[in-house]
Amino acid sequence: MPPKILLVEDEEKIARFLELELQYEGYLVEKAHDGREGLKKALEDNIDLIILDVMLPGLNGMEVCRRIRQSSEVPIIMLTAKDSTMDKVMGLDIGADDYVTKPFAIEELLARIRVALKRKRGKINENSKVLSIEDLKLDLEKHLVTYKDEPINLTKREFDLLKYLLKNKNIVLSRDKILEEVWGYEYAGDTNLVDVYIRYLRSKIDQKYNKKFIHTVRGVGYQIKDE
Repeated sequence: MPPKILLVEDEEKIARFLELELQYEGYLVEKAHDGREGLKKALEDNIDLIILDVMLPGLNGMEVCRRIRQSSEVPIIMLTAKDSTMDKVMGLDIGADDYVTKPFAIEELLARIRVALKRKRGKINENSKVLSIEDLKLDLEKHLVTYKDEPINLTKREFDLLKYLLKNKNIVLSRDKILEEVWGYEYAGDTNLVDVYIRYLRSKIDQKYNKKFIHTVRGVGYQIKDE
């Protein structure tokens, strides 16, 4: 499922332009044209990121941000026509993740969205006790891997490799990066180890259950991805 972005902007032309650009990039877009509607959607809908204008009717963006932060850590990028340092400091102090001043290049906003979503995924990975894809689950606390609740017997290194792949689900990881993160610097250059252990994992998971979780990206490395 693509990330869902809530766009809270009262200027219809700007809102429509941003909606089209975000949809073109593959995001799902929800819109709100005043602060109260934006706050309601932010708290009730399953939103991955909020683009929030400061100057809004009903409830200004600063107050919307402050109220969202009382119960949610969803990434918030604030938009404003004001290029004031105090406005930026206030926005960041009440919990905004980033701040973009109008007029802005759409490429800049898109880049900031990608950074904020990546940071959010990292927080989810750090806090999650169970990593999963479909019926394959890795429990960090119990140090247990299961497929449809059937335990899979893995060595410590196989477990660590699968954990790293799952934590970076849908991201292509180079052999060098995998080696560095799972084995450490003392194994630098010996990328054949990665290939060997990928085969071990595939034999115990992909081949055993006739599922393709681990994908080879030729010339680059490996990834676990949602089909």
